[in-house]
Amino acid sequence: TAAASFFSSSGDRFLARTISGSSVSIMGLPVTENVYEACLVSGDSFATLQCISKEFEEATFGLTREINTWLLILSAALIFFMQAGFAMLCAGSVRLKNVANTMLKNLLDACGAAVGFFTIGYAFAFGGDTESTTFIGTSNFFMRGDVSRSFWLFQFAFAATSATIVAGTLAERCQMAAYLCYSVALTGFLYPVVAHAIWSANGFLSAFNVDPFLGVGMIDFAGSGVVHMTGGATAVFATMILGPRKGRFYDARGNPLPKPKPMPGHSVGLQMLGTFILWFGWYGFNPGSALALGENLLTGEIAALCAVNTTLSAASAGVTALFTNLFIEERMTGEAKFDIVVLMNGCLSGLVAITAGCAVVQPWAAVVIGVVGGWSYLLCSALLIKLRLDDAVDAIPVHLANGIWGVLAVGLLAAPEPLLAAYGSNVHVGWFHSLSRGSFDASLLVCQFVGILFIMGWVFFLMFPFFIWLNYMGWFRADSLEELVGLDISYHGGASGIAGDDVKLEYVEAFNRRKGGRKGPAPGGMGGGMGGGMGGPPRMPPPPPEMYDQGYGGGGPGAYGDPYSYGGGAGGGGPGGLPPPGGDPGYAGATYPSSSPEMPYGMDQEPNPMDGGGMDHPMDHPMDHPMDHPMDHPMDNR
Repeated sequence: TAAASFFSSSGDRFLARTISGSSVSIMGLPVTENVYEACLVSGDSFATLQCISKEFEEATFGLTREINTWLLILSAALIFFMQAGFAMLCAGSVRLKNVANTMLKNLLDACGAAVGFFTIGYAFAFGGDTESTTFIGTSNFFMRGDVSRSFWLFQFAFAATSATIVAGTLAERCQMAAYLCYSVALTGFLYPVVAHAIWSANGFLSAFNVDPFLGVGMIDFAGSGVVHMTGGATAVFATMILGPRKGRFYDARGNPLPKPKPMPGHSVGLQMLGTFILWFGWYGFNPGSALALGENLLTGEIAALCAVNTTLSAASAGVTALFTNLFIEERMTGEAKFDIVVLMNGCLSGLVAITAGCAVVQPWAAVVIGVVGGWSYLLCSALLIKLRLDDAVDAIPVHLANGIWGVLAVGLLAAPEPLLAAYGSNVHVGWFHSLSRGSFDASLLVCQFVGILFIMGWVFFLMFPFFIWLNYMGWFRADSLEELVGLDISYHGGASGIAGDDVKLEYVEAFNRRKGGRKGPAPGGMGGGMGGGMGGPPRMPPPPPEMYDQGYGGGGPGAYGDPYSYGGGAGGGGPGGLPPPGGDPGYAGATYPSSSPEMPYGMDQEPNPMDGGGMDHPMDHPMDHPMDHPMDHPMDNR
C-alpha cells in the first residue's frame, strides 16, 4: 500500500528514471528496461509495479527450481557415493580371499539397480495419476512421459542403496548369478512397491495422499523403512536360505560348535574408511530428502534440522554401543575391550534409526533415538548369533533392527512444529507429544506400525519364495570347494587369497583340476576316487542334510554298505541322498586332503589301524586304494 501510494504521488517518471537506460538487480534478478516497458501502464504506477512484481516472482521461482534441481543432483551423487562406502566396509569385513568378489558384487548391485529402476522400477514406484489410491504405479516405464530426471536419479540412488544392503550379509558364499537376479528383482519390483505405498502421492500409506491413512499416513522422511527395512528384511530371509559360512557355527562333521568361530575381516582400516564415507553420504540421504518436498519455503530450515539430527543420532549411537559392549565384556570376561567394529556399526545404526524422523523430531529426541539405536544393534547382533544366522557385516542388526526402531520412533517422538513445517499438518503428532497435549491420540504410531507390517509382509511374500527357487536351481550358494579356495580364485582367477589367508595350496590345486575337467568315476557318494570305499562303519550318526551341500555328500559307501561311512575319501560325490540338481559328479582322487578341518567327511580324530584309505595318520591302513589322491598328507602310509 505504501509503495502504491508512493508511486501514485511520484508518477511514472520515478520508474523511468530508475530503470530506463540501466539494469537494476533485485536479489540477483535483473529488472531491465525491457521489463519496465513491457509492464508500463500509462498513468497507473500501481499496475506497473504489480506487473514488475509478477515478473520478479516468476524469475525467482524459476531460479529456485534450477537451484533445487542442482542440489537434488548433488544429493543423489552423495547418496550414490555411499556405494563406495558399502564397498569399502564389505571389503574390510571379509577375508582376503573374497575381497575382489565382494567389491565386484557391490558394483553389480549398482548396475543392476540402474537397469531395473530405469525399465520398470520408477514406473512402479511413482508412475500414475495422483487422484486415486493404487497399489502400484502404471506409467512412465523406460522414463517415458513427464519424468523429472533429477528426481529419477535421486530415487535410483535410494533403490541402489537398498540392494547393496543385502550384498554384505551374503558375502563369501553366494554365487554371482544370484546377485544379478536379486538386484534386478529388488530394484525392479520389490522396492518400488514399498516406495509407492509410502512415498507416492497415491500410495495407500502415504502421508501425501489426498486422503491419508488414519488422517496422517505413514511418515518415513528419508527411508528407515522404505530403504533400510526393505534391504534388511531381504537380507535376513536370504541368509536363512543360504546358510552360514563353513566353520562359522558348525564343526567339520556338522555338529554345532559350543561357541561360534569368529571370522574377522582382513582390514579394519577399510571398514573405518567405509564408515566415514557412509556417514558423509548420509548428509545427502537425509537433508537431501528435504528437496523432494517440492515448493516448500522452509526447505533450508528442514534440511538444516535433518543434518543436525543425523549427526547427533550417529554420535550418540556409536558411543552408546561402544561403552555398553565394553561394560558387558568386562562383566563377562573380566577384561575391558574397546571394540572398534562395535563403534562403527553403532554409528551406522544411529544413522539408520534417525533417517525416518530426521525432519520431524527435535535434536534432543535425535540423541534418544541414537542411544536406543546403539542398544538395538547390540541386542539384534547377539540374537543372530544365538539363532545361528550368519551375517558377514552385521547388516541385519544395523539396517533391519534400526530401520524398525526408526519408524516406530517417529510415532513416539514426532514434534508438532517440525511436522507442520515438513508435512503441513500437526493434527496427529508423536504419541509422547499427544500425551503432553492431554490426548491419547496414537494415530501416527498405529500408521507406523502398519507400515512395518506391510514392509515385512511384502518382502516375505516376494523374496522368500524367490530365494528358495534360486537355491533349488543351484544358483544361490557357491559350492564347498569354491568357498574354501575363496571366491576371488573361483570367479576371477586371482590368487589374492593364497598369501596371508586360510587357503591351502592343495585346495587350489584341487580346484584347478576340477576346472580342468577331471571328473571322478562314480556319481552320488563315491568320494575321492574310491579313497574312502574301504572305510569302516560310521562312528557317529549321519550328518544333518544341510551339510550335503553342492555334491559333497560323504565318502564312499563303506565296507558295510553304509552310505554315510566316514572311512576315507573326503567326499566329492553326488548330493548325498538329496535330489538333483544339488550334486557334482565327483572328481578323481580325494578332492581335499582328509586332514582338512573344513571338510565334514572322511575324517578321523583318533588312530585306528583298521581305518580306510586317505586317513592321513601313520597308522593308516596300508591297503590304500590306488585311486587315492596323490596330494595326501606326507605321513600317509602308502
